[in-house]
Amino acid sequence: MNILDIASAALQLSGSALALTAAIGVLRFKDTLSRMHSATKPQVIGLILVLAGATIRLRHDSDVGVLILTGSFTIITAPVIAHRVGRLAYHEQDLRDLLTTDQLESDVPDEREAG
Repeated sequence: MNILDIASAALQLSGSALALTAAIGVLRFKDTLSRMHSATKPQVIGLILVLAGATIRLRHDSDVGVLILTGSFTIITAPVIAHRVGRLAYHEQDLRDLLTTDQLESDVPDEREAG
């Protein structure tokens, strides 16, 4: 067992731990915005760490290319999905009490003032 194997194992274990904490956060948090935060940030960082560990372990050009492509796709799509889920939750649920600054206030008419 050499130093690269130890580094690979450390990256994969830490990435797996981050993914586990993200899953626990999704189950334990109450509101949609907190769950969305837990589902995106630690999950993406955990996946990148696992992919980095796998890249160190595999060391073949074709395998590394696929791992880089997978990580890039995740980094590109996760913020877009989180943004869309957040806007959908804002429009479908009354989340105005949870927000300290409501930047979408001009986009949605306030039913409380209209009624």
